[in-house]
Amino acid sequence: MSRIAYVNGRYVPHREARVHVEDRGYQFADAVYEVIGIVNGRFLDEEPHLDRLDSSLKELRIAWPIGRPALKLVLREVARRNHVSNGLVYFQVSRGVARRDFGFPKRTRPSLVVTARWTPPVSADPGAGVAVITVPDIRWKRVDIKTTGLLGGALGKQKAREQGAYEAWQVDDKGMVTEGTSSNAWIVTAAGELVTRPTGNEILAGITRQTVKKVAADLQLTVIERPFTVAEAQAAREAFMTSATSYVTPIVRIDGRPVSDGKPGDVARRLRAEYLRAVTAVEPFM
Repeated sequence: MSRIAYVNGRYVPHREARVHVEDRGYQFADAVYEVIGIVNGRFLDEEPHLDRLDSSLKELRIAWPIGRPALKLVLREVARRNHVSNGLVYFQVSRGVARRDFGFPKRTRPSLVVTARWTPPVSADPGAGVAVITVPDIRWKRVDIKTTGLLGGALGKQKAREQGAYEAWQVDDKGMVTEGTSSNAWIVTAAGELVTRPTGNEILAGITRQTVKKVAADLQLTVIERPFTVAEAQAAREAFMTSATSYVTPIVRIDGRPVSDGKPGDVARRLRAEYLRAVTAVEPFM
């Protein structure tokens, strides 16, 4: 069965999904996006993702292409038409189609594209954990806006894959870890404290990160928001990452060096299980 996409009011076969060559998302990365995980027919952290979409659109002065209730209906319909009960729904809003010019067009209609794809059912068991490498953070200075301008992250992710790693942690010019190319970075200190960089223009305020903080509080774990170095991470009791696609995933090697004993730690395991329990405590849409 062929995949179905939503493009500006129409449900079309995925292979036929098109936007205009002068769409500003294509020309300038003048667009924002969100990705929501789907587990057992349940959208994970849907409202916070839509809140962040609203924030990104306001930062770029792009109007909502359709109302929030209508968008929620479209997201569900795309998931249903693609039979995705476990997977991801991706939605992107650009400023729309206009003659190529750096300045904002006076009159244009925002473009909306929605796709969904299946992924294997998620497990509370994180498996053997993953490896990360570190790369210089070469991105622009407003990565708190979730735009489609992802070239810096793409280059980092490619370098990680070429070195047999799952993710790349980006490091600023002060030697501090900012975040992964598509995830937030965490460590667990010897004292059992969870450390992650504070939100600001330098990182994306991850929705999964936000929920994990709440889960950690429920588990009476201490979360400290401060920068940390690569060396501190390598010497930490545990390291892990959070995102809508990786949930809570233990990191067992950083730049080839094992973290602790090179196995997933108890804190990350517990957070992953409790996070999944928390976000799936909603009614399924299908």
